[in-house]
Amino acid sequence: MPTKSKQVGASLRDEQKLQTRAKLLEGAKNLFSAQGYAAVRVDDIVAAVGCSRATFYLHFASKLEVLRAVAEQSTAPSALHFYEDLDRVLDTGSRAEFVGWMTRAIGWFQEYKDLLPAWDEATALEPEFRDIARQGIASLPNAMTSYLARWPTDRQDEARLRVELLVAQLERFFTRWAMQGTIDVTADQAADVLTDIWFPALQAPRER
Repeated sequence: MPTKSKQVGASLRDEQKLQTRAKLLEGAKNLFSAQGYAAVRVDDIVAAVGCSRATFYLHFASKLEVLRAVAEQSTAPSALHFYEDLDRVLDTGSRAEFVGWMTRAIGWFQEYKDLLPAWDEATALEPEFRDIARQGIASLPNAMTSYLARWPTDRQDEARLRVELLVAQLERFFTRWAMQGTIDVTADQAADVLTDIWFPALQAPRER
């Protein structure tokens, strides 16, 4: 039976491992935000954290795995929450509610603005991350159970595609508007026009 001192020692080691992992994630997130994905090396991450490469590889197999962990810890859960909320908004049938959701969605992109170039670079450079991104986008319409239930069985793929195209348009709009500055519009104006496009497009077809 383990002694109390051994249990305390094991607990402290586990806590130290968790703290080191958290520091690596935070350091990598800051570097990806500042430099993108391609320019960041494992050496840069360990230097920012103040640990060795050996310590890094105790926690992560590669730079890509760190980026994946950053996504799983932050952007993926919050994105899923947004589309669960969109499901609720569509249940209300209210255009005003949809405008509010669209405004919040634009704000979500603003929150993660600095990390978006890293996601795009990793998607272009890493086939494995491309698969992760594809699975992430596919999970969003799947979270909208009430929305999907209103669509006929033979049009479920179309229902999912409409949500995926909404995601793609929001990403592209935000890139051109907030990052490239090639679209001159306020967030409120954008939310209103995007609602005109997407509020009717996400309504289930009426039975004939």
